[in-house]
Amino acid sequence: MVSGLIGRKLGMSQIFDKDGNVIPVTVIEAGPCVVLKTIDAPVKLMLGFDPIKETKLDKPRQGFFKKLGVAPLKVVREFRSSDNKDYKVGQEIKADFFKPGDFVDVTGVSIGKGFQGGMKRWGWSGGPGGHGSMHHRRVGSIGSSSEPSRVWKGHHMPGHMGDRTVTVQSLRVMQVDADNNLLLIKGAVPGHDKGYLTIQRSRKRVFKALDEQKPVVVKKKNPMKQAKATVKGKK
Repeated sequence: MVSGLIGRKLGMSQIFDKDGNVIPVTVIEAGPCVVLKTIDAPVKLMLGFDPIKETKLDKPRQGFFKKLGVAPLKVVREFRSSDNKDYKVGQEIKADFFKPGDFVDVTGVSIGKGFQGGMKRWGWSGGPGGHGSMHHRRVGSIGSSSEPSRVWKGHHMPGHMGDRTVTVQSLRVMQVDADNNLLLIKGAVPGHDKGYLTIQRSRKRVFKALDEQKPVVVKKKNPMKQAKATVKGKK
């Protein structure tokens, strides 16, 4: 079975559980994804998503889709798979691949914020606020003079912020709309609206039914403390 699907972020909303609690969710259009290629070593599956005009593709990609006999698709990704025997080229995989209660890892490109200073980018506290400080939001000292005579690699500095590939792990699928290929996932996911995402089954958490109740843990009473309380006339 393939590990995930390609999707598109539509925006955020909210739903209510049976107790009336508000749950913030992200609406994701997950699929339909088309199987483009099965890979045996290692076992992977190549999927495509979002139809596109053939004229918007370069010649090599046009030839790739013509050879497969599949309509051109804008986004192509490879996913790990446990077994490809149930998949064939041209087959569609839809949002009902997931079910409510599944945990997923969502990967996308975070929103770019341009060039930012260290206070916004790294959360520096900044210098004194008085007028004579002359050091409110500046970088300040970044290295020693004689030893090591250079700036340490990875030093937090002003620079380009955002626009990076980010993965948010162990998000829970709250609802699945199979007819419209929509997933409602609890919490926020990376990227702007209409940005492309990869949704994969979580490696850390397994399925848990939404109506499952947490077991009530009854703490054991210490017999020594109970004996002392009895002596003092307390129960």
